[in-house]
Amino acid sequence: MSKDCGNHGEDDIRRTCRRFLAFLFFLALVVAVIALIVYLVLRPTHPRFYLQDASLRQLDVLSANASAAAGVLSTVLQVTVASRNPNDRVGVYYDRLDVYASYKYQQITLASALPPVYQGHGDVEVWSPVLSGPNVPFAPYLADALAKDVQAGYLILQVKIDGRVRWKVGSWISGHYHIFATCPAFLVGAGGNGAPGASGLRFQTATYCHVEV
Repeated sequence: MSKDCGNHGEDDIRRTCRRFLAFLFFLALVVAVIALIVYLVLRPTHPRFYLQDASLRQLDVLSANASAAAGVLSTVLQVTVASRNPNDRVGVYYDRLDVYASYKYQQITLASALPPVYQGHGDVEVWSPVLSGPNVPFAPYLADALAKDVQAGYLILQVKIDGRVRWKVGSWISGHYHIFATCPAFLVGAGGNGAPGASGLRFQTATYCHVEV
């Protein structure tokens, strides 16, 4: 008789555990479905970035010689970058944004940190950092390509933005997401909209940036 009572007690515990695990599974399923519905309804669109202006203040190349395998490049470039939040219900926290310039995939300036900011629905933010790269080691083949581009009066630099953002929906704030934007800067010797800069090059026209989140 005592053995039967013991077995009944163990069966009750097993049934209780199964019910509890089933409840936890059901609860997790409901939370996942709600999260999916919220995502599909809101579906945050990544911010739009635009390069509005670029002024080339310095572009000096010191070619390689017998004592140095690579030359050095000194660059000063002021850019104006704008960002717009296209979402109707989602805000964006820009917790970190670093801007730098590159030429043919080589970084030619130091990264300039933009101040953290919150961007509300449909808001636009504009920054105008000065990007400088004093005495950056530069491969000889890049120095030759740069000299040819400047001589031809048509230089393409890439303004890149690397950072971390968070989404805000009501009182809920997401975790961090990596954001990366690439903005082509077309500098020309003739025409263009900007004032003449180093080597007589001026900014041609505003461009859209390719954004990845």
